[in-house]
Amino acid sequence: MFVLTINQRDTLDAGDRVDTFLRALQDVPGLGDAVALPFQRAVGDELIGAVEDPRVAVDVALRALRQRRWNVGVGVGTVTHADGAAGAPASGDLHDAGGPGLAAARRAVEAAAVSTARIPLAVRGRDEEAAAEAEAVLRLVGQLVWSRTDAEWAVLDLLVPGVRGQQKPAAAALGITAQAVSQAVQRSYWNEEHACRPAAARLLTLAGG
Repeated sequence: MFVLTINQRDTLDAGDRVDTFLRALQDVPGLGDAVALPFQRAVGDELIGAVEDPRVAVDVALRALRQRRWNVGVGVGTVTHADGAAGAPASGDLHDAGGPGLAAARRAVEAAAVSTARIPLAVRGRDEEAAAEAEAVLRLVGQLVWSRTDAEWAVLDLLVPGVRGQQKPAAAALGITAQAVSQAVQRSYWNEEHACRPAAARLLTLAGG
């Protein structure tokens, strides 16, 4: 199981954005099928959720990093009932849940919050070496996401990874040239990001030990 604990860094300046981010997560491909514990507000400006698919975990983490306002902790481990009974609680309520996955995500987000690294993300799991490797890859890919401009995102949000022939329609929608779309894709390392996502997902799986 892949648990994400995400808390806000700029609440005093920007106000509480948890509900807005929770709504944005509804667009994550595959989230509905992968969710084990629905993403929900925990306390204050923090949200927690658990998924069974590491690819979805990677997607959620990178969406948080895109906004540059969240500490992201990824914990790899089982989610149980609060009393230790096997399996995530059928209620979907965080207060009914417990287990190593949630504990690992808590350690991860606390590490992300105090890290001196530019990308505030950390991974914790039973296999510490694999968790460190997953963290390194996610931070590197996260740097690509973090650094993009609004103009680049305007282009990238119109594209679907792996689909050919998208640049001309995107250019027409934005009123720019196909060459400008191509340059935005190249500058933002969009193809490289999506090529690296499977590696990050595989390392997250290995972090479970």
